[in-house]
Amino acid sequence: MEGFLNVGSLLLGLIAWVLPIVSLINYKNDKHTNWSTFSILSMISCILALYFQIANTAYLVKLEDWAAIGDLSGVTKFVSLILIVVTITLNATMMILYHEKADK
Repeated sequence: MEGFLNVGSLLLGLIAWVLPIVSLINYKNDKHTNWSTFSILSMISCILALYFQIANTAYLVKLEDWAAIGDLSGVTKFVSLILIVVTITLNATMMILYHEKADK
């Protein structure tokens, strides 16, 4: 189960970053995609990725694997912060660009 949660978290985190990047590429190609849908799906993917990490920690607590929790807690905290910051930055950039285009 631990492997499933880690792989799921990784895939969802990548989806959270890829969706706004795809929307930004479409912006440069003048393809008017529904950027708000991409943004919402990106944020949902980020939230689910973080939930999977919380569920993984709960699983380790259930197993009473205190060494693994101690080893992973700092890394998980740092990677979660990176995921949140990059996801918000990409989505904010996408929102700003599409709003500027709509104002023209």
